Amino acid sequence: MIRSVLRHRLTSRVLSCTRGSCLLTGRIPNGVLQAHSQGQTPIKLSFHGPLVPAVTGLVRYSDLSTEKYTLIYRLPYIKHLRAVSRLKLLQTAITVVILPPVFFFYFQGQVSFFLVSYTTGIALFAGAMLYAASHFFRRVVGMMYLDPSQTTLKVSHLNFWGRRCDMYLPVSDVMTIGDTGDAVNETIWKLKRYSSPETLYFSTKFGQVVDKQGFEKVFGTL
Repeated sequence: MIRSVLRHRLTSRVLSCTRGSCLLTGRIPNGVLQAHSQGQTPIKLSFHGPLVPAVTGLVRYSDLSTEKYTLIYRLPYIKHLRAVSRLKLLQTAITVVILPPVFFFYFQGQVSFFLVSYTTGIALFAGAMLYAASHFFRRVVGMMYLDPSQTTLKVSHLNFWGRRCDMYLPVSDVMTIGDTGDAVNETIWKLKRYSSPETLYFSTKFGQVVDKQGFEKVFGTL
């Protein structure tokens, strides 16, 4: 009977057991729990305070961001493009701040319609040009890296906010210069993939090929 009571108490607290460790739940009063069975050595379990299960974090496998990459291409002017891309945010803020007072004074009869039209046109035109330029800047490749196994290409470009954004592409999915249809002597080349219609742009005239061997591994012979 003692064995059955003991088994019932322990079973109600066991959540899961693995080889070499068990996770228990609930609180067991401080003290000593003993069980005796015929022909066996008495079992003695000591508990000091509540049992707290140990929690271990999950291991992240295939984390490409932790790999060491070799720089094969860089665009020195990417800093200027980042500045222009962020300028659209300032332009939007200025437009939001200036236009409402201008319209307010116009409805109050204190400014002319010409001033309202001129201010609105300049603000909208500047904003549209900056957003159009930003759309192109987001497709410009700033840097490219190759992993030690030369199977993964890391591509850095700008996002909408003008911040750096990294892409990890299989080298086998990246089109060579010949497959994209670009000529070797062209100023701007396209970075295209077989699995996606998305297109990025880079230039060896304005940019710099740091590792020619790694570059040709991805894009073919120059």
